[in-house]
Amino acid sequence: MNGVELFLLGRALMKIGEEALPEPPGGAGRYAGSARLVLIVASDIAAHPDTAVGEIAVRTGLPQSQVSSAVARLKEAGSVQTAPDPADRRRVLVRQAAEVSERVAQVRAAGIEDALAKALGSDDPRRLREISEALDVLARNLLPQTGVPESRRADIAPSSE
Repeated sequence: MNGVELFLLGRALMKIGEEALPEPPGGAGRYAGSARLVLIVASDIAAHPDTAVGEIAVRTGLPQSQVSSAVARLKEAGSVQTAPDPADRRRVLVRQAAEVSERVAQVRAAGIEDALAKALGSDDPRRLREISEALDVLARNLLPQTGVPESRRADIAPSSE
């Protein structure tokens, strides 16, 4: 595999991931921006608690308007909380919600099997299991532990056998 193939594989995996995500309440058309943007912003907030929208925009390279929209969606879903910055009451700081909301639990519980079968053009259980296991190996080796949802950590933890 070369760099171009790796890049294209990454894009294909992102599309499968987006397909696997449950539709937001009210439908996807209700919101501006994609699930990808929301996930980028959510992961930045997880890595940088008590951060301002402008700081998220700088770190992610996303326009501030898209970050603001993503934060509004995350707040509506109960995934993040906002509070005035004690040092500058004009700024709002964003952090992950203390408790997992129903929507976050729904997104974390979403399986990839249907989206993977659609992308492969096959629902052959052996093939799906092989690809899923390969994805688990990649996740275990390439994602930071904090980047793996709690619901999947036990699934991808190295075996003690």
